[in-house]
Amino acid sequence: MSLFKRISIFVLSGMYVYIGIKHFTSPQYFLNITPPQIPYKLFAVYFTGLLEVLGGFFLLFNKTRKFGAYTLIFLLIIVFPANIYLYISEAAQDLMGISKTQALVRMPFQIPLIILAYWHSKENHPKWMAYFSSAVFIPTIIYFATT
Repeated sequence: MSLFKRISIFVLSGMYVYIGIKHFTSPQYFLNITPPQIPYKLFAVYFTGLLEVLGGFFLLFNKTRKFGAYTLIFLLIIVFPANIYLYISEAAQDLMGISKTQALVRMPFQIPLIILAYWHSKENHPKWMAYFSSAVFIPTIIYFATT
């Protein structure tokens, strides 16, 4: 495994665990972008936080990396409606302190996160996947580190 891939695993693992913990320490932030159609909103916030912590933690170890990566892919798919809600809801945008344009820019970043999780799940993969994943890693991390 390349050094860059290891670094990306550690960085993303740390990011997921940190954000997952924030689901428990600052649930209101996540409740603000939970679509009104979701029942049991607080449970949903805690459940997705748990998935984030577990996925990030399991990403660290060879034996559990695939499970962790697929957990994160599942998480990224199920939380996507929150990004859509943030884009269409002025109230959610006001609560988050972002504009509609910022909410729109945020949505496509789910795709590189899914790609990176998939890349991390594979021990062997084509070189192009390593190059592509490496190329999307840096702007994705910069985006999330600065927002």
